[in-house]
Amino acid sequence: MKVTLLQCDIVWGQPSENIKKAEENIKNLPQTDLIILPEMWSTGFASAPEGIAEKADSKTLEWMQDTASHLNCAVAGSLSVNDGGKYCNRFYFVKPDGSVFYYDKHHLFTYSGENKHYTAGDKRVIVEHCGVRILLEVCYDLRFPVWSRNRGDYDMIIYVASWPETRVAAWKALLVARAIENQCYVAGVNRVGTDPACVYSGGTALIDPYGNTLVAAKDNTEEAVTSVVDMDKLNAFRQKFPVLNDADTYLLK
Repeated sequence: MKVTLLQCDIVWGQPSENIKKAEENIKNLPQTDLIILPEMWSTGFASAPEGIAEKADSKTLEWMQDTASHLNCAVAGSLSVNDGGKYCNRFYFVKPDGSVFYYDKHHLFTYSGENKHYTAGDKRVIVEHCGVRILLEVCYDLRFPVWSRNRGDYDMIIYVASWPETRVAAWKALLVARAIENQCYVAGVNRVGTDPACVYSGGTALIDPYGNTLVAAKDNTEEAVTSVVDMDKLNAFRQKFPVLNDADTYLLK
Protein backbone atom coordinates (compact mmCIF):
# COMPACT_ATOMS: atom_id res chain seq x y z
CA MET A 1 0.00 0.00 0.00
CA LYS A 2 1.39 3.40 -1.02
CA VAL A 3 0.92 6.01 1.68
CA THR A 4 1.27 9.78 1.16
CA LEU A 5 1.76 12.00 4.20
CA LEU A 6 0.79 15.64 3.67
CA GLN A 7 2.65 18.04 5.97
CA CYS A 8 1.00 21.42 5.51
CA ASP A 9 0.46 24.84 6.98
CA ILE A 10 -3.13 25.68 7.97
CA VAL A 11 -5.02 28.94 7.56
CA TRP A 12 -6.69 29.63 10.90
CA GLY A 13 -10.44 29.06 10.88
CA GLN A 14 -10.84 29.05 7.08
CA PRO A 15 -11.97 25.63 5.76
CA SER A 16 -12.42 26.87 2.16
CA GLU A 17 -8.86 28.21 2.07
CA ASN A 18 -7.44 25.02 3.53
CA ILE A 19 -9.32 22.93 0.98
CA LYS A 20 -7.74 25.05 -1.77
CA LYS A 21 -4.31 24.50 -0.20
CA ALA A 22 -4.90 20.76 0.03
CA GLU A 23 -5.97 20.63 -3.62
CA GLU A 24 -2.80 22.47 -4.62
CA ASN A 25 -0.63 20.15 -2.55
CA ILE A 26 -2.07 16.94 -3.97
CA LYS A 27 -2.71 17.85 -7.61
CA ASN A 28 0.70 16.62 -8.82
CA LEU A 29 1.05 13.63 -6.54
CA PRO A 30 2.00 10.27 -8.03
CA GLN A 31 -0.55 7.48 -7.72
CA THR A 32 -1.13 6.56 -4.09
CA ASP A 33 -3.50 4.42 -2.04
CA LEU A 34 -3.89 6.72 0.95
CA ILE A 35 -3.47 10.45 1.58
CA ILE A 36 -3.19 11.58 5.22
CA LEU A 37 -3.76 15.17 6.36
CA PRO A 38 -2.99 16.58 9.86
CA GLU A 39 -5.23 17.09 12.87
CA MET A 40 -8.03 19.64 12.34
CA TRP A 41 -6.52 20.34 8.94
CA SER A 42 -9.42 22.50 7.74
CA THR A 43 -9.38 25.00 10.64
CA GLY A 44 -6.26 24.62 12.73
CA PHE A 45 -6.31 23.16 16.25
CA ALA A 46 -9.22 24.92 17.95
CA SER A 47 -9.36 24.12 21.67
CA ALA A 48 -12.53 26.22 21.83
CA PRO A 49 -14.54 25.12 18.78
CA GLU A 50 -17.50 27.50 19.08
CA GLY A 51 -17.77 29.43 15.82
CA ILE A 52 -15.03 27.33 14.18
CA ALA A 53 -16.22 23.71 14.20
CA GLU A 54 -17.90 22.38 11.07
CA LYS A 55 -21.10 20.39 10.88
CA ALA A 56 -20.83 16.62 10.70
CA ASP A 57 -22.01 16.72 7.06
CA SER A 58 -19.66 19.58 6.15
CA LYS A 59 -18.39 20.61 2.74
CA THR A 60 -14.94 19.57 3.97
CA LEU A 61 -16.08 15.99 4.46
CA GLU A 62 -17.80 16.15 1.07
CA TRP A 63 -14.50 17.31 -0.43
CA MET A 64 -12.71 14.36 1.18
CA GLN A 65 -15.26 11.99 -0.38
CA ASP A 66 -15.02 13.62 -3.81
CA THR A 67 -11.22 13.58 -3.69
CA ALA A 68 -11.09 9.94 -2.62
CA SER A 69 -13.38 9.00 -5.51
CA HIS A 70 -11.55 11.14 -8.08
CA LEU A 71 -8.07 9.92 -7.11
CA ASN A 72 -9.19 6.35 -6.32
CA CYS A 73 -7.48 6.45 -2.94
CA ALA A 74 -8.47 6.84 0.70
CA VAL A 75 -8.27 10.28 2.30
CA ALA A 76 -7.79 10.67 6.07
CA GLY A 77 -7.49 13.51 8.57
CA SER A 78 -9.28 15.01 11.55
CA LEU A 79 -11.77 17.88 11.73
CA SER A 80 -13.33 19.96 14.48
CA VAL A 81 -16.94 18.79 14.27
CA ASN A 82 -20.22 20.00 15.74
CA ASP A 83 -22.35 16.87 15.76
CA GLY A 84 -25.78 18.01 16.86
CA GLY A 85 -24.40 20.31 19.54
CA LYS A 86 -21.68 17.89 20.67
CA TYR A 87 -18.16 18.89 19.67
CA CYS A 88 -15.73 16.16 18.61
CA ASN A 89 -12.18 16.05 17.33
CA ARG A 90 -13.16 13.59 14.64
CA PHE A 91 -10.66 11.62 12.59
CA TYR A 92 -12.31 10.73 9.27
CA PHE A 93 -11.11 7.90 7.05
CA VAL A 94 -12.84 8.09 3.66
CA LYS A 95 -12.55 5.25 1.15
CA PRO A 96 -12.64 5.61 -2.66
CA ASP A 97 -16.19 4.26 -2.76
CA GLY A 98 -17.32 7.17 -0.58
CA SER A 99 -17.78 5.16 2.61
CA VAL A 100 -16.83 7.08 5.76
CA PHE A 101 -15.32 5.75 8.98
CA TYR A 102 -14.42 7.90 11.95
CA TYR A 103 -12.72 7.90 15.32
CA ASP A 104 -13.39 10.55 17.96
CA LYS A 105 -10.21 11.51 19.83
CA HIS A 106 -10.11 9.70 23.17
CA HIS A 107 -7.37 11.59 25.02
CA LEU A 108 -8.40 15.23 24.94
CA PHE A 109 -5.58 17.69 25.54
CA THR A 110 -6.33 19.06 29.00
CA TYR A 111 -3.29 21.36 28.91
CA SER A 112 -5.04 23.47 26.25
CA GLY A 113 -8.56 23.03 27.62
CA GLU A 114 -9.71 20.78 24.79
CA ASN A 115 -11.48 18.61 27.37
CA LYS A 116 -13.69 21.55 28.42
CA HIS A 117 -15.30 21.85 25.00
CA TYR A 118 -15.06 18.47 23.24
CA THR A 119 -16.57 15.09 24.00
CA ALA A 120 -14.02 12.28 24.19
CA GLY A 121 -14.51 9.17 22.12
CA ASP A 122 -14.66 5.85 23.96
CA LYS A 123 -13.98 3.37 21.15
CA ARG A 124 -10.85 2.30 19.33
CA VAL A 125 -11.44 2.26 15.60
CA ILE A 126 -9.65 0.03 13.10
CA VAL A 127 -10.22 0.39 9.37
CA GLU A 128 -9.14 -2.09 6.69
CA HIS A 129 -7.77 -0.66 3.45
CA CYS A 130 -5.74 -2.38 0.72
CA GLY A 131 -5.28 -5.40 2.97
CA VAL A 132 -3.88 -3.31 5.84
CA ARG A 133 -5.67 -3.00 9.18
CA ILE A 134 -5.23 0.58 10.38
CA LEU A 135 -5.74 1.97 13.90
CA LEU A 136 -6.89 5.61 13.90
CA GLU A 137 -5.38 7.90 16.58
CA VAL A 138 -5.11 11.65 17.14
CA CYS A 139 -2.17 13.68 18.50
CA TYR A 140 -2.24 13.44 22.35
CA ASP A 141 -3.25 9.75 22.06
CA LEU A 142 0.40 9.15 21.17
CA ARG A 143 1.43 9.62 24.81
CA PHE A 144 -0.77 6.76 26.05
CA PRO A 145 0.56 3.37 24.91
CA VAL A 146 -2.09 1.26 26.65
CA TRP A 147 -4.81 2.80 24.47
CA SER A 148 -2.96 1.88 21.30
CA ARG A 149 -1.60 -1.50 22.43
CA ASN A 150 -1.63 -4.00 19.57
CA ARG A 151 -3.91 -6.90 20.42
CA GLY A 152 -3.09 -8.61 17.15
CA ASP A 153 -5.87 -6.61 15.51
CA TYR A 154 -3.99 -4.05 13.39
CA ASP A 155 -0.93 -3.60 11.16
CA MET A 156 -0.50 0.17 11.14
CA ILE A 157 -1.28 3.20 13.31
CA ILE A 158 -1.99 6.66 11.96
CA TYR A 159 -1.40 9.63 14.25
CA VAL A 160 -2.64 12.95 12.88
CA ALA A 161 -1.46 15.91 14.92
CA SER A 162 -1.01 19.57 15.70
CA TRP A 163 2.06 18.93 17.87
CA PRO A 164 3.99 22.10 18.84
CA GLU A 165 7.64 22.63 18.00
CA THR A 166 8.56 22.93 21.69
CA ARG A 167 7.74 19.24 22.22
CA VAL A 168 8.57 17.85 18.78
CA ALA A 169 11.43 15.70 20.13
CA ALA A 170 8.85 13.76 22.16
CA TRP A 171 6.66 13.40 19.05
CA LYS A 172 9.49 11.89 17.03
CA ALA A 173 10.61 9.55 19.82
CA LEU A 174 7.12 8.29 20.63
CA LEU A 175 6.29 7.53 16.98
CA VAL A 176 9.30 5.21 16.91
CA ALA A 177 8.38 3.68 20.27
CA ARG A 178 4.82 2.91 19.18
CA ALA A 179 6.10 1.20 16.01
CA ILE A 180 8.62 -0.96 17.87
CA GLU A 181 6.43 -1.98 20.81
CA ASN A 182 3.42 -2.78 18.60
CA GLN A 183 5.43 -4.38 15.79
CA CYS A 184 3.63 -2.30 13.20
CA TYR A 185 3.98 0.60 10.79
CA VAL A 186 3.32 4.06 12.19
CA ALA A 187 2.41 7.12 10.13
CA GLY A 188 2.69 10.42 11.99
CA VAL A 189 1.37 13.49 10.15
CA ASN A 190 1.98 16.84 11.83
CA ARG A 191 1.47 20.39 10.58
CA VAL A 192 3.85 23.31 10.12
CA GLY A 193 3.33 27.06 10.54
CA THR A 194 1.65 28.99 13.34
CA ASP A 195 -1.75 29.52 14.93
CA PRO A 196 -2.85 31.91 17.71
CA ALA A 197 -1.26 29.66 20.35
CA CYS A 198 1.69 27.72 18.93
CA VAL A 199 4.46 27.26 16.39
CA TYR A 200 4.66 23.95 14.52
CA SER A 201 7.72 22.50 12.80
CA GLY A 202 6.39 19.20 11.43
CA GLY A 203 8.14 15.92 12.07
CA THR A 204 5.90 14.02 9.66
CA ALA A 205 7.22 10.50 9.03
CA LEU A 206 6.42 6.88 8.22
CA ILE A 207 8.14 4.44 10.60
CA ASP A 208 8.56 0.71 9.98
CA PRO A 209 8.13 -2.05 12.62
CA TYR A 210 11.89 -2.04 13.34
CA GLY A 211 11.74 1.66 14.23
CA ASN A 212 13.39 2.80 11.02
CA THR A 213 12.20 5.95 9.27
CA LEU A 214 11.09 5.04 5.75
CA VAL A 215 10.33 8.61 4.70
CA ALA A 216 10.14 11.98 6.45
CA ALA A 217 9.12 15.48 5.47
CA LYS A 218 11.60 18.31 5.93
CA ASP A 219 11.07 20.33 9.08
CA ASN A 220 9.29 23.67 8.70
CA THR A 221 8.34 22.82 5.11
CA GLU A 222 5.04 22.10 3.40
CA GLU A 223 5.72 18.81 1.70
CA ALA A 224 4.05 15.59 0.58
CA VAL A 225 6.11 12.42 1.05
CA THR A 226 5.23 8.90 -0.05
CA SER A 227 6.41 5.44 0.95
CA VAL A 228 5.13 1.87 1.06
CA VAL A 229 3.56 -0.28 3.76
CA ASP A 230 4.74 -3.80 2.88
CA MET A 231 2.55 -6.46 4.43
CA ASP A 232 4.73 -9.33 3.23
CA LYS A 233 7.70 -7.89 5.13
CA LEU A 234 5.58 -7.18 8.19
CA ASN A 235 4.12 -10.69 8.31
CA ALA A 236 7.54 -12.26 7.81
CA PHE A 237 8.97 -10.20 10.67
CA ARG A 238 6.07 -11.09 12.98
CA GLN A 239 6.43 -14.77 12.16
CA LYS A 240 10.21 -14.79 12.66
CA PHE A 241 10.15 -12.65 15.82
CA PRO A 242 6.68 -13.06 17.40
CA VAL A 243 6.87 -10.34 20.05
CA LEU A 244 3.13 -9.78 20.25
CA ASN A 245 2.57 -13.38 21.39
CA ASP A 246 4.35 -12.56 24.66
CA ALA A 247 2.44 -9.36 25.44
CA ASP A 248 0.79 -8.95 28.84
CA THR A 249 -2.94 -9.48 28.98
CA TYR A 250 -5.14 -6.77 30.45
CA LEU A 251 -8.52 -5.13 30.12
CA LEU A 252 -9.22 -1.41 29.74
CA LYS A 253 -11.84 -0.17 32.19
